[in-house]
Amino acid sequence: MLKLNIKNETSRLQAVLLGIAKSNGPVPTPEEAYDPKSREHILSGTYPHEENMIKEMEAVVKVFEKHNVKVYRPELIGNCNQIFARDIAFVIDDIFIKSNILPDRDKEIHAIDYLIEQIPPDKVITLPEKAHVEGGDIILYNDYIFAGTYTRADYPGYITARTNIHAVKELTKLFPNKTVKAFDLRKSNTNARENVLHLDCCFQPVAHNKAIIYKDGFLNKTDYLWLVNFFGKENVFEINKEEMYNMFSNIFSISPEVVISDKSFVRLNNWLKDQGMTVEEVSYAEIGKQGGLLRCSTMPLIRE
Repeated sequence: MLKLNIKNETSRLQAVLLGIAKSNGPVPTPEEAYDPKSREHILSGTYPHEENMIKEMEAVVKVFEKHNVKVYRPELIGNCNQIFARDIAFVIDDIFIKSNILPDRDKEIHAIDYLIEQIPPDKVITLPEKAHVEGGDIILYNDYIFAGTYTRADYPGYITARTNIHAVKELTKLFPNKTVKAFDLRKSNTNARENVLHLDCCFQPVAHNKAIIYKDGFLNKTDYLWLVNFFGKENVFEINKEEMYNMFSNIFSISPEVVISDKSFVRLNNWLKDQGMTVEEVSYAEIGKQGGLLRCSTMPLIRE
C-alpha cells in the first residue's frame, strides 16, 4: 500500500506522479482551448509539438532519478492531453482528494486507477459535485491550506475559474486542525497576461520560509499584503506581469534546498542560488505554452 504524506510544498520528495505527453491528441481549435495561453498559441500557429513536450518531460524524469525520487506516470489514454497531473487530484497529509475538474477531462483520473488502488480506501476522498477544485489552486504550508478561488457572481462565465467557495468549505470541514485561507484570483478567458489560472501561477512557497509572489494576481490587495506579512518582505521574491505570464512561480521543489526551474528564468534562478539553493535547470517552454509549468505537471505523493 502507498502511505501518502504531503504537508507542505518543499519537504524532501520521495514519490511523485508526473504527467505524460505521449498521444497528446490533435491541436485543439481555439474554441476547445481551456485557457487563454493555449488559445493564443493555437491562433498563432505556435502550439507545442508532441515530440518536444515528451523531450521536456523526460528531462524532468532524469532530475527526479538523480535525486532518488520514485516517479509514477499515468497509463496512456490515446489522443488525450495527460500532461497536467496536478489538476486531477491532490494529497493533503495522507488523504488523496479527487478533483472535480472540467467535465471534458473526467477520464484522466482513470489513468491513475492503478495508483489509487494502492491507497487505503478510507484515505481516498471524492468531494461533492458542487465543490469544484483543481490541485493547482491548493498550496500547503504545514498547518495552512492556501486555496485559490473565484467568488464573484460571474464565476460560471469563466472557464479559467476552477475552484469555488464550496470546495473551500469542504476542505475546511475535512481538515478541522488546519487553517484554510482562500484567495480570490484575477481571471480572464481571453488575455493570458490578465489571467491567473491557479494559485500556483501567482504564488508558491520555496525553501524553508520563502515565497514567490505576483502582486496583481490577487483581486484583493489585502490578500497579497497578508502573504507578504506572513513570509516577511525580505523572504519574498516578487515577479512582474511578464514573469507571471511565463510562469516563474510554477517551479517545483524536490526539497528545501533543491528546486527544478526553467533555465530561462534567469532572474529567479539567480535569486534562488543566492539563497543557497541548488537549481536544477530544464527547458519547459513548450509545455508552458499550454498555461502550465513544472508544478502543474507534477502531483507529489510522499514527502519526508
